[in-house]
Amino acid sequence: MESVNAPAVSPSQYRSSVLAETFETLKVRSAQMYLQVKFFGYSHTMDDYEQRKLRIFNQINFFQAIAGILIPLFGMLLPGTLPASAWLATCYPAGVSIVVLSLNSFRKYEASLYTYFFLYPLCTCFVYLNGINPGIDLYFILFVILSVFFLQDLGFMLFAIGFSMMSFFILSVVLTHYTYELETGSPAVYLLNKFVSLLFIFYGLFLVKKEATIYQFNILTKKQNLIEKNIEIEKQKEEISDKADLLQKQKEELGELNAFKNKLFSIISHDLKSPMYALRNLFQNMHQYNLPAEEIKEMVPDVLIDLNYTTALMENLLQWAKSQMQSDAVNSQDINISFLVTDVVKLLRLQSQAKKLSIQVEVKDDVFAFADKDMIHLVVRNLLSNAIKFTPAEGHIEIGLNDFEEFVEVYIQDSGLGISEEALDKIKQKIFYTTTGTSSETGTGLGLMLCNEFLAKNNSQLRIESNVGKGSIFSFALPKMAAHQIKATADAYDE
Repeated sequence: MESVNAPAVSPSQYRSSVLAETFETLKVRSAQMYLQVKFFGYSHTMDDYEQRKLRIFNQINFFQAIAGILIPLFGMLLPGTLPASAWLATCYPAGVSIVVLSLNSFRKYEASLYTYFFLYPLCTCFVYLNGINPGIDLYFILFVILSVFFLQDLGFMLFAIGFSMMSFFILSVVLTHYTYELETGSPAVYLLNKFVSLLFIFYGLFLVKKEATIYQFNILTKKQNLIEKNIEIEKQKEEISDKADLLQKQKEELGELNAFKNKLFSIISHDLKSPMYALRNLFQNMHQYNLPAEEIKEMVPDVLIDLNYTTALMENLLQWAKSQMQSDAVNSQDINISFLVTDVVKLLRLQSQAKKLSIQVEVKDDVFAFADKDMIHLVVRNLLSNAIKFTPAEGHIEIGLNDFEEFVEVYIQDSGLGISEEALDKIKQKIFYTTTGTSSETGTGLGLMLCNEFLAKNNSQLRIESNVGKGSIFSFALPKMAAHQIKATADAYDE
């Protein structure tokens, strides 16, 4: 059996592989350590703004601690004139950052702020006062920038700013000669310190600006959300108000309808008795007393008048009940209004002849209007019936049409009693109003109310002109075509 030998790995390849694995491991562990340090002292009880400030503070101290230790160690490895003790002295500020991170890990936030903004400038001053100029005086500017962002206590913020600026002025301007000048002893490290100081300043400004932008964005978002909530609340209030108004309106309409119903049944219960009693008495007398034909003939006209009234009343009641059950049902169509008027005149011919009234019909052949046929038929019949009722015997009634380009006017003019101003006001206010006719005809007032209601459903209204003792004119207008047809005609005309 032959063995298969794995390809040999050279020592250089092995070392490269080990170094790559080691570098990758260090990279992962460094990222983990950085993330862990970044969240030192993190608490879910803190608000979002405080959490972000804590993460920034930890990042700055973490990088300052690394830079404050690695740069002096790098300087010791370079040839120069500074002794090891001087290099170690420049590490003091880095120790402050380590203490700050430790305090934050124990959630001693206030103590960590006081430590940083007091001890860090103090240790930096201590380095300079020991005769060492490492070139880190720009850190004092960083302290000023960060104190404005991190410190909430105004007194301590002013102290930190004043202390940092005074230290910067004394160490950079007043004291100009130091025993150990890093600028001449180790120029590379001196420039590196200057560069890192500037880097921290810009990094601090960047973080502060970034957080301020996020904070402003969050504030604007909250304001926008609040505005949207307020708008939604206002909409809900308007809807509630509209619903309350609708309920109030429905309540009022229900009250009016209930009052109307009570009045209506009161009238019906009273007015239906008279014709029924008259008819009953006629047949009772005929049955009991064997009345001769002459007496029966004398009683029939009065009973007939009552029955005519009752028939009209029942028809109005049926139409009113139908309109209430089908409040929105309007069957508008092209109707021959000329034929409708003529038909109503024929229907009421016997009533007019009983009072010896002359009815003059002024209509043209085939004039059309757009409306509900049944409703308009009832309106014309009620208006003509009223004219007959309130016109004295041998009086005159004229019913006719005025044909215009876009609408048709129907009018009924009588030479009757006329209507007083008080009665007209009641009719306009839709209050039950009735009075006896010239031949003692009775009524309920329901007819005119139905006329007003049905005309409103057909986009029209009743007009009344009257002079007491001289007669009245009742009129209304109907369109010749539907509203959409009128618009189409107008658009075509404009074109």
